[in-house]
Amino acid sequence: MRIPFALAAAVVLAAAAPQAVKDWRTTAAATPSGSIVVGNPAAKVKLVEYLSFTCPHCGHLVAESKPVLHDAMVRDGTVRVETRAAVRDPFDLAAWSVAKCSGPARFGAVSRAIFAAQEDWTTKGDTYAQANLDTLKGMGQQAQIRAIADNSGLSAIATRAGVAPAALNQCLANPAQTKQLVAMTEAAFAKIKSTPSAEVNGALSDGVSWAMLEPKLRAAGAK
Repeated sequence: MRIPFALAAAVVLAAAAPQAVKDWRTTAAATPSGSIVVGNPAAKVKLVEYLSFTCPHCGHLVAESKPVLHDAMVRDGTVRVETRAAVRDPFDLAAWSVAKCSGPARFGAVSRAIFAAQEDWTTKGDTYAQANLDTLKGMGQQAQIRAIADNSGLSAIATRAGVAPAALNQCLANPAQTKQLVAMTEAAFAKIKSTPSAEVNGALSDGVSWAMLEPKLRAAGAK
């Protein structure tokens, strides 16, 4: 039986068409403890990073690592990244609250935006806190978090990234999230000595930079 030329050509072209490669950066979820995991669940290399939003070195690590860590290693599926909170102060707690309120899918973009504007929002937040210290002391914890988030510019960072104001309002008022962040922080500082710190397949390194971390990831099998 002869196959019509047009049909045969279509079959050949379909067979030759490149298969779409999954971008694992779009696979994100929250763990039961509240950390955010991004990437291939079956990745050969499991990276756990402990970050503080008021830590300049954490900001440097996040910015320097993105082109290789997220845009290559995570994207291609060889590395999975879990980000855990290591909260150091009330401004940090507000920043972590806003980042978490963005949800797993937007967490990466919002957290990078928070780090990129670190000097700006920490300065605004400190100015607000110094001028309103007595008012803040009279607030409950959730109200304090909300006031710092709004008056430092953190809330605006989230809304610019697409977080709905109503959803942000509801999330920032949730004491369960704050309790979870505090518990995650206590667990973090029971293991680490400083931020940023990282675990590569369970091996912990304190005070890491990207120059220190990349070779460890490569040695563990990251591509």
